[in-house]
Amino acid sequence: MEFPAASAHRGLVPWLGLLLAESLSVPTLLASNTTVTENEDAVVMTCHTNSMYTKWLFNSEILLFGERIKLSDDHKTVTIDPVRREDAGNYQSPVSMPTLLASNTTVTENEDAVVMTCYTNASNTQWLFNAKSLRFTERIKLSDDHQTLTIDPVRREDAGIYLCKVSNPFSTFVSAPVELDVKY
Repeated sequence: MEFPAASAHRGLVPWLGLLLAESLSVPTLLASNTTVTENEDAVVMTCHTNSMYTKWLFNSEILLFGERIKLSDDHKTVTIDPVRREDAGNYQSPVSMPTLLASNTTVTENEDAVVMTCYTNASNTQWLFNAKSLRFTERIKLSDDHQTLTIDPVRREDAGIYLCKVSNPFSTFVSAPVELDVKY
């Protein structure tokens, strides 16, 4: 993993020794086949993700398991055998809990930069500062994918609690807080 860069004149921002967690991958759903014969064929769907928590939805509702629809022990594979007409629809694995990590949590005003990354499989990421939506400025910037926040240079008013909130149409989760301490 490369270190995230702050501004060019500051060089690289080192990560704290806390960065031992693997980032969450965006889940990918793969089906063994998508064209089947009713009451003859089976379908095996697998959610490829490194998240420990995998939930399944069918047409925006929690997928119910039973005699024909079975879930693997690791919760990543669903088998439907035999397939019926009512099984046709939209299968999804919703967003999981985000992890927020910072390059440093104690910084010096007007000397240091901080980079925070929200590791998530969600497509919608919102940043909170002291329980309110974070305002972006020329110093406080967001990456194109909305998962990396850079504050450069840090000022005393940047001290406080940062969170990332992720969501999709089915669920919303908030990261554990990261407290930024600014020395001056």
